Amino acid sequence: MNVVDKTIAWLSPIRALKREAARVHLSVMKQFTNSGYSHNGASRQKKSMQGWESTSRSPQEDVGSNLRLLRERSRDLYMSGGIAAGAINKNKSNILGSGLSLKCQLNYRMLDITPEQAKAWEDKTEFEFSLWAGSKIDHTGLNDFYDSQRIALTGWLLNGDSLGVVKYTDQPEMLNPYRLRLHLVEADRLNNPQQFAGQSFMGAESIEPGTFAELPSGGAIQNGVETDPSGKVVAYWISNKHPNSLVPTRKPISWARVEAINRVTGLPNCVFIVDPERPDQYRGVPYLAPVIEQIKQMNRYADAEIAAAIVNSFFAAFIKVDGTKNDIPFSNSIAPEDQIEMSAEDRLASYEMGPGTINVLGAGEDVTFGDPTHPTAGFDSFTMTMAKLAGSALDMPFEVLLGVFNSSYSASRAALLQAWRTFRDRRDWFAADFCQPLYETWLFEAISTGRIQAPGFFTDPARRKLWSAALWIGPSPGQIDPIKEVTASAMRINYGFSTFEKETSELTGMDWDSNVDVLRREWETRAGLPNINNPNTGPDEGGDKEDGNSKA
Repeated sequence: MNVVDKTIAWLSPIRALKREAARVHLSVMKQFTNSGYSHNGASRQKKSMQGWESTSRSPQEDVGSNLRLLRERSRDLYMSGGIAAGAINKNKSNILGSGLSLKCQLNYRMLDITPEQAKAWEDKTEFEFSLWAGSKIDHTGLNDFYDSQRIALTGWLLNGDSLGVVKYTDQPEMLNPYRLRLHLVEADRLNNPQQFAGQSFMGAESIEPGTFAELPSGGAIQNGVETDPSGKVVAYWISNKHPNSLVPTRKPISWARVEAINRVTGLPNCVFIVDPERPDQYRGVPYLAPVIEQIKQMNRYADAEIAAAIVNSFFAAFIKVDGTKNDIPFSNSIAPEDQIEMSAEDRLASYEMGPGTINVLGAGEDVTFGDPTHPTAGFDSFTMTMAKLAGSALDMPFEVLLGVFNSSYSASRAALLQAWRTFRDRRDWFAADFCQPLYETWLFEAISTGRIQAPGFFTDPARRKLWSAALWIGPSPGQIDPIKEVTASAMRINYGFSTFEKETSELTGMDWDSNVDVLRREWETRAGLPNINNPNTGPDEGGDKEDGNSKA
């Protein structure tokens, strides 16, 4: 015991005992907590960690309460161009391209039909689907099914999620025999109604007012998504206009409750595209969310470099005149197209610089320049490094993000392969959440109206699933060296590692069955034509050679 402890023990033995007990308790707690991660990532003793304040709560608090600001900043970065716009546009062009196209995939053995019957059914269904998909199927009458795919995917990238409401017209159109329509809704319109705006989860201050409401049934509404007491999504609350819109309108804001599933057909009333990161997370986070601050700082840095380059490009001379100021307006020394637009009062008190200008200063006026020059040699390397970090967070190699392939063939191909793993994964996810549900909804109508025959579709869930099986074909990755890519594809087919259908889709994004039909017709047409390699060959001889080559 030190002097202080001895003094306290002499004056108040009870207080001394409490003090000793607290010291022992603290020692035990230190021994208990200082193990495992507490020595490193969870340390509270290291100086490097003492200033790190971090808090994590429920998905509603961490995600739902910050969505509005995240969406606004995400859209602002996209509209500002640069890396943000490039990242989103590259995802859109590689995942969808001109749009994912339908390729029916029937299991004819399970359906107990012949391969010929399956092929005939697939051809007819794909043609019927193209009648609907190629028409203006959205509520605005401006976009077809493939345009709607791009709008929905862009909405997910910018806002974190995207919503489409299934609707039906009163009557089919002249060139579109189907009534199915899609109403795309921006993520901001999926929000809590005003009657629930004042409620929050047990008064938690960390939840933004109006983003969470408990219902008398025991369920809840979280940012417009209604759940039952078990947490299952049962409905969506959609406002009739954007909540932040300042456009004057006679219609007051109101909300419509749309049930998630149609109780009669079992089909979705809404297609909700969201990629949650955590359990019990009902709204998505914008794609750019992890790098919003980083990209904003990069944009500011680029703007500063551009401004410095412009200032450095100017060469202006200032002439000082003793006596009264002349009557020539100061701004006349600069070309009109280079002048800054401002009011007359502001212009009297302003000074401008321009390339190759000569300005006259009045009596008592002087010009003092700061040094605008600073080293710009590191701009390229710094930007490249930041692009690498941003690309890593966005799961996109920086070569693909910037569209720069200055490395070797192997390095460039590795970057493309890495990017395409991500693009394919997102394509499969988007097709499963958007394209396939809409196709099954369309197929339900097509079979109901008798335009397509599918025995057992309405009576057996298994046969309904079999009739609805499909693939969604998108753009191919392209090739850095086409000869090497085609050779590798041919070897995979020869050794049984892949199929003609898969390799055709991967290399060109086309359908192998359609290619075979076209090639057969072309070979039959060319059979009576002269040999293209020897124009002097007659039709018969040329045909024999072509047939021989085709057989080989």
